[in-house]
Amino acid sequence: MIEEIRIGSLGVIDSSVLELGPGLTVITGETGAGKTMVVTALGLLLGGRADSGAVRTGARQARVEGVVRTDGLEAFVRAVDEVGGEVEDGPDGGTVVLARNVSAEGRSRAFVGGAAVPVARLTEVAEPLVAVHGQSDQHRLLLPRAQRDAVDRFGGAAVAKVLATYQRTYRALEETRRELEEVTASARERAREADLLRFGLGEVEALDPQPGEDAELAAEETRLGFADTLRAAAEQAREALSSEHGGPDALGTTSAARGFLESVREHDPEAAGLADRLAEVTYLVSDVAADVASYASGIDTDPARLAAVSERRAGLTALTRKYGETIDEVLAWSAQAAQRLLDLDGTDERIAALTARREELQAELTTAAEALHTARAKAARRLEKQVTDELTLLAMPHARLAISVEPAEPAAHGADDVQLLLAANTGAEPRPLSKGASGGELSRVMLALEVALAGTSPVPTFVFDEVDAGVGGAAAVEVGRRLARLARSAQVLVVTHLPQVAAYADRHVLVRKASDGSVTTSGLAVLDDEARERELSRMLAGLADSDTALAHARELLEVAQPSRAGAARAEG
Repeated sequence: MIEEIRIGSLGVIDSSVLELGPGLTVITGETGAGKTMVVTALGLLLGGRADSGAVRTGARQARVEGVVRTDGLEAFVRAVDEVGGEVEDGPDGGTVVLARNVSAEGRSRAFVGGAAVPVARLTEVAEPLVAVHGQSDQHRLLLPRAQRDAVDRFGGAAVAKVLATYQRTYRALEETRRELEEVTASARERAREADLLRFGLGEVEALDPQPGEDAELAAEETRLGFADTLRAAAEQAREALSSEHGGPDALGTTSAARGFLESVREHDPEAAGLADRLAEVTYLVSDVAADVASYASGIDTDPARLAAVSERRAGLTALTRKYGETIDEVLAWSAQAAQRLLDLDGTDERIAALTARREELQAELTTAAEALHTARAKAARRLEKQVTDELTLLAMPHARLAISVEPAEPAAHGADDVQLLLAANTGAEPRPLSKGASGGELSRVMLALEVALAGTSPVPTFVFDEVDAGVGGAAAVEVGRRLARLARSAQVLVVTHLPQVAAYADRHVLVRKASDGSVTTSGLAVLDDEARERELSRMLAGLADSDTALAHARELLEVAQPSRAGAARAEG
């Protein structure tokens, strides 16, 4: 329940505090006094669009705060906790302060329980608390979507379950249809891609490259191209290590040096150590000389092999120009291309599978649509009766609401056309609301719908902004009585110009307008019994102190007294 609303620098309201409570609260005042600013303030607290034009002239910013009592609002408390807000403990229970600032430049800031939050999060937290209805809602009620949503809301879980199944199937069917269209439309492009892949794979397969082969052939080609130079260098190295012609060589020199030291090793251990090291060198030089000789003898000049290697390398280079920097990358491309070709060659199979899936989903959608139609039709019959009963209480005893639920082409919301029809008089044929309802009748139909829907998706607070427009006389009295009955189970806030409605309020708030000739200011005041009689008198006759109007006002209050929520609670 909203306990208090504080408004600062919003429109004509400079600074006011509106104390609310359970039951029915009405807000009245002269035209232009700023009654709708209260609804505007509530809209800002619910995350509505910020309008810098609503900031009071000369003020830096407008601020709206709402104090929400959290009794029985466990989901709201969890939402406040999730955004980092705090619930303030008090003697009468916990409260949360919602706030919204709107600067004169149009910037907006939102707060939940003291925590700054994006406006979207404020909407998520606060919107479930209040259902706001204004004259614009009457026009929305004429839209097919609004009428269908009303039936779905009233149907509750029974409709929601089958609607979810239908929508899930519908989305799957739409996705399958899109994919099938894409696959079919791209069949030509896929065929061209497949041909290119086959050509490339054929080139790779014909050459059959091996991993690392390009690097190995490059080394072999270099060796074959410089075979004579390599052989000459090897022969010279072998001669230097171990000469066959008696010339100086490394092996002979190291052997001679070893012999000199071996002859004196018994006289000095250090000389013996040097002789041993030279022995190791001699063995090493001997081994290297043998290896060099083997290398020199193994080098062969083979022009045919060189030509074959060069030709092979040219083929591999052609592949790396097209399919990768190295042969390893070419082989990786080949593996990926082969897999892609399998996918492309499976296009016909994919089209067949998607076609079968589409037919399957169409059958499932038909079944889901029938189940949704049945659930909606049942909900519509029950809603018809409840709204018709409510209209009887709203001074339309001969009116009857009918709801047509007819099959239609499948769409995201279902395969039904839902239409609300009204027969305002006995014997009259039900007609669409847009054709068969006056402004006053439409107001009462909307109120009757809201009362019927309140039991299926209850919110703590209902706000009605002049929804009684076009209603008068006995009908206005019944509207007031029905609002008072609704207020027994919910907090109801009504902006009205009808004294018959205002008389049923548990709390009457007057928006007073004052002007110093240059600036207009409005304030909010809760009226006592005497002030309330004068305000009803003004609303009745335009004369606050007319004896006749005052008498009529007292009579209205007496008639309404038994129906007020406060009186009902006292009796209970």
